[in-house]
Order: sequence, then structure tokens, then C-alpha cells
Amino acid sequence: MSNVENMSPQIIRQVVKEMTDLVTHPPEGIKVSINDEDVTDIQAYIDGPAGTPYTGGVFRVKLALSKDFPQTPPKAFFITKIFHPNVAKNGEICVNTLKKDWKPDLGIKHILLTVKCLLIVPNPESALNEEAGRLLLEQYDSYSQRARMMTEIHASVSLHNCSCQIMCKVPKAGLEGGMSSVDGPLAKKHAGDKRVPADKKKQLKDKKKTLKRL
Repeated sequence: MSNVENMSPQIIRQVVKEMTDLVTHPPEGIKVSINDEDVTDIQAYIDGPAGTPYTGGVFRVKLALSKDFPQTPPKAFFITKIFHPNVAKNGEICVNTLKKDWKPDLGIKHILLTVKCLLIVPNPESALNEEAGRLLLEQYDSYSQRARMMTEIHASVSLHNCSCQIMCKVPKAGLEGGMSSVDGPLAKKHAGDKRVPADKKKQLKDKKKTLKRL
């Protein structure tokens, strides 16, 4: 639910300015998407950091600003499926910056950089995904294997590029309103034009079967 109507014009202008700055000068490995109709709906794409099980992936993240922002922190979610100790099944992100360490002067850029850092240094002590937290502490190789497999299945660059090409065909209003319009007839047509090669599709299917057995 949008909180635009409940936010002061000053805060709205502040958010729009920061988002515009992020588009013009994006942090390394982070791209943001501006929703002109709802500035409280912030989405970004974060590249999986090198040297982590998430390398090669592109992860879609959503920040939901409350009506009391910036006095209260936004909620953060991974929309792209990910195997990570600090990410719940529904994608909710647990990080101290958005809880006890929150300060009103922390901006959106700081939040996105914190989420990216979480991919580099997970915190198993505050795990929302207990299995991922346990594997990280006790069987790192198994944790890394699961995380890499999920990245290849759900966050591969080829899938991200295909999604971006589909989004580019969507009218501006639909694109800035989020991803819901990608499910429409136009998106389905273009999705058909960008078919995944048969061998690639088989590899993904085999990996999904392996993932279910783990």
C-alpha cells in the first residue's frame, strides 16, 4: 500500500532528489528504478559481489517506505529468490541498519549499500533463514553450493537481461508502477521471443530437482 498521501511534501521532495541522484550517479553494482506515481515504492538491482556465492547474479530488491519515514526505517525485501541467512522465505531482509541502528539521516543509498554488504558478510547470529545460518556456521561448502545454485536458477544475468528487455517494451507508466505489468499480454509475447535454449532449460530443471532433494 502506498504511503505517498501520508508523507509530507518535504519528505517526498527529499526522496525524489535522492533517487534522481542515484540514477545519475549509481553506486557500483547497484541500479535503481524510479516509480513517479509512488515514491514510497523503491526498487533496485544489485549485482552479486565477486568472491561470494552470489557472483554472476543480479538481485532485485524492494524498499517500502512507511508514512513515518525517515523517523522509522523502511522495510526491505529481496524480490529475487535467494539463499541467505538474513533473508526470510518471503524475501524480508534482517539487518541492524533497518532496526536498532536506524537513524533518520541515513539515506536510501546507505540502505542499498548495506544490503549489498550483507551479500558479502552474512550475519548468522540474526538469521531469518535458520537453515542457511546453520550451514554457514557448520558446513560452509554446503551453504555456498546451495547459494550458488539458487543464484544460477533465479538470478542469472541472462534471465535478468531477458527481464530488462521485456520491461523496455512496457509503457512508461507500467514500468514505473513496478513489475506487475510484465505479466500482461505484451510481456508474454516478448517472453516468447526470448526463449531459453533447450539445453539451458534442461540444466535449470536438473538444478531445481537437485535443490528440492537438498
